[in-house]
Amino acid sequence: MLTLPRHVRVFVATEPFNMRGSFDAMAGQVRRLGLEPVDGNLYVFLSRRRTMAAVLYFDGTGWCSFRKRLEVGTFQLPVLPPGRDRVAVDGRVLAAMLEGIDLRAPQRRWYEPRAVAQS
Repeated sequence: MLTLPRHVRVFVATEPFNMRGSFDAMAGQVRRLGLEPVDGNLYVFLSRRRTMAAVLYFDGTGWCSFRKRLEVGTFQLPVLPPGRDRVAVDGRVLAAMLEGIDLRAPQRRWYEPRAVAQS
């Protein structure tokens, strides 16, 4: 289980993030939300389909990033108050979000080519 010090806050962005983005792109997105990415807090970003998550953290000496891609299901956002573009959660909620898989989400379909009869 993920355990964090009490002073570390976890912010989850509600808008999708392009997962090809670098450390600087994630830090820029944090700044656009009016927060400071070097404050020691964790910042979580989800892809458009919510099958990928990225966590950004600055440890005082450099940037750290953790990424996870689900093979089945989707990441679920915590319940958001109306009109909010971000939400602060604690380490338990983050761990549940990163481990939780919603199997009610549509499954990915794999293309299986059919054999063509030769005449």
